[in-house]
Amino acid sequence: MTTTPVTPGATRVGIVGVGRMGANIARRLHDAGYAVCAVADSDRVRAGELAAELRSQIPATLAGVTAASDVVLTVVTDDAAMRAIFAPAGDSLLAGAGGRVFVNCATITPDVQVEVAALARAAGARAIEACMASSIPQARDGTLYLICGGDEEAFARVRPMLESMSASLRFVGGPGRAAQVKALVNMLMNINTAGLAEALGLGAALDLDLEMLADVFAHTGASSRVLQTDGADMLAREHEAYFSAAHAAKDSGIALALAQSHGLDLPLAAATKKQYDRLVALGHGEADKSAIAELTFPHRAVYA
Repeated sequence: MTTTPVTPGATRVGIVGVGRMGANIARRLHDAGYAVCAVADSDRVRAGELAAELRSQIPATLAGVTAASDVVLTVVTDDAAMRAIFAPAGDSLLAGAGGRVFVNCATITPDVQVEVAALARAAGARAIEACMASSIPQARDGTLYLICGGDEEAFARVRPMLESMSASLRFVGGPGRAAQVKALVNMLMNINTAGLAEALGLGAALDLDLEMLADVFAHTGASSRVLQTDGADMLAREHEAYFSAAHAAKDSGIALALAQSHGLDLPLAAATKKQYDRLVALGHGEADKSAIAELTFPHRAVYA
């Protein structure tokens, strides 16, 4: 595998998974001068719209994405989707993958990241993790925070492209390590979100001025990043998805599985996952994670 760093205008980029995050990463890389040559998604209409916007192609197969690209970014939903696109047989990104670098951005289990890294190496390619600790506006603006791991040589090769996507990034170790760190980031974020919903919900039950209460939180030890991003949405009941309740449930489950494998009991994480599972079961998995407030505020029967 070449160690020459990627460069705008010369490096061909493919993107698999062009939902809200993947599509905005593609737009950002296009604006930064990278040739986004191929896009793919299980929703071909969505892929077609982005391809028309960026003048990319939509290969008929995953192998076609690999053939059209030097670097392939993947932004898929879960372990099953990841294993499907990196299948060891049949149509797969691994077909003809010699010399390619795969940059895997999704939040999935560390074990699957390790599997994919091994499969890529066996195919003559390399894989890194670039886990995103930010949301849709940051993907579009190139101000993501990226938690990176995997093959260190491959990371060095694609670092210029990752820097075009991010305001800051950090390499944390070999295969699976970035996925572990991201699981803990999202576990803590989800706990904070559930705690904020309960505090504001109790404040509403006490008939406190909630704008006042949020301001007090912001100036005390109760302050948090989640208060900044989700507090106003909880009060206004505005739950357009930037990070969905379904993803919060999934990611809390990843962290709990890691804890279980190490004999740890994490009651706060377990209670948080239970709340997000409840929100999903009620049909609101595609709402933002801030919608957890609908389960705690009094008199919000629409989500009950």
